[in-house]
Amino acid sequence: MLERSHLQIIRAIDQCGTLTEAAAQLHLTQPALSHAIRKLEDQTGAKVWQKEGRGLRLTQAGQYLLSQAHRLLPQFEYAETRLDQYAKGQRGALRVGMECHPCYQWLLQKVSPFLAAWPDVDVDVKQKFQFGGVGALFAHEIDLLITPDPIQHTGLNFTPVFGYEMVLVLHKDHKLAANKVIIAEDLRQETLITYPVAVERLDVFNQFLLPAACLPKQHKTIETTEIMLHMVAAQRGVCALPAWLIQQYPELPLTTRSLGNGIQKHIHLGIRENDQTVDYIEAFMQLCAENS
Repeated sequence: MLERSHLQIIRAIDQCGTLTEAAAQLHLTQPALSHAIRKLEDQTGAKVWQKEGRGLRLTQAGQYLLSQAHRLLPQFEYAETRLDQYAKGQRGALRVGMECHPCYQWLLQKVSPFLAAWPDVDVDVKQKFQFGGVGALFAHEIDLLITPDPIQHTGLNFTPVFGYEMVLVLHKDHKLAANKVIIAEDLRQETLITYPVAVERLDVFNQFLLPAACLPKQHKTIETTEIMLHMVAAQRGVCALPAWLIQQYPELPLTTRSLGNGIQKHIHLGIRENDQTVDYIEAFMQLCAENS
């Protein structure tokens, strides 16, 4: 019946688009690949794909198998990696996912002492702007999630690490620098620079502008914090970032102001409940909580 190899074939077909390329990726012959799926179709009575010219189109059953492949194969691959690490005398790897885009520099301060304390544990960081952290935790693509917006879910545990205020960052000579606090109306004539994240995930929008039915004159997106701040320093716009982050750029002519009554946030670390007893994960979380 259904085997891991079937899921690998379906995933390869989705990635490559043709039998020939999928077979090459899996180091199989094309007839062997076709035979494996034909046997599965005969056993289940469900058609997995249909040919369309030189390509293939997954059926509804095939799409279902693809979703299962995306969910299950990373767990197999993760298990195999861990076994290989144990066989080589390594403790494992700590894979960190980040939904807090400005937190990368903060994380670097924690990684160095952790690597020194745990020489047999590697660290890898996954940072993507469309990154889905909760799904990655469940799929075993990461072991720990850094996020300002935890989603409580059975099987996951989120721990607050430190609090901060999200503030408006502007040039020290900007006209709004004369204001003690910023109200939503103040940004109607401004260019607001943010990370390339969906608006509903940006605090400056969902906690400040949208409740007041206000939008900035222009909204630009930039991936890199340093470039964003240099744009603000060049008076090309304003941005909203954690107050602690701005303190790391004293050389730039910047100042900050609270947004309304203040947008208070907390950084959380999320892990799978089953991993709470993994010693190096516990040690990393303790290290992150210290002096944050």
